[in-house]
Amino acid sequence: MLRSKCRILCVDDHKDTSEMLQLLLSQENYEVVTAVTVEDALKLAKSEDFDLYVLDKRLPDGSGLELCKNLSAARPEVPCLFYSGDAYEMHRLEAVAAGADCYVAKPDIDGLIEGVRRLLTQRKCAAAV
Repeated sequence: MLRSKCRILCVDDHKDTSEMLQLLLSQENYEVVTAVTVEDALKLAKSEDFDLYVLDKRLPDGSGLELCKNLSAARPEVPCLFYSGDAYEMHRLEAVAAGADCYVAKPDIDGLIEGVRRLLTQRKCAAAV
């Protein structure tokens, strides 16, 4: 059965960024769940279904790169998008090597929304919207 909204797990340790992502992506008609640590993100990913992971690279209990590797290994069909303050090409390449499908440097909100839309276009939940 198709869900009425695509579900996104946003993982960022900055409360203001998490709240902003939740607000912006909710306005795009996505259901957004937030986590602030690698541990919380892994628990949520194991217990709930998501259509997209939006990750920060630096988290208080580990690396978003390692989180991406773990999430991709567990659920290879779910894309990962990095939204990070690390803006150099080498950072994008590291993320892609870890399994990321898209990398957007903060504070490019338009790029983030475009990336989310592009990655969710092919998901089954998108057909229900």
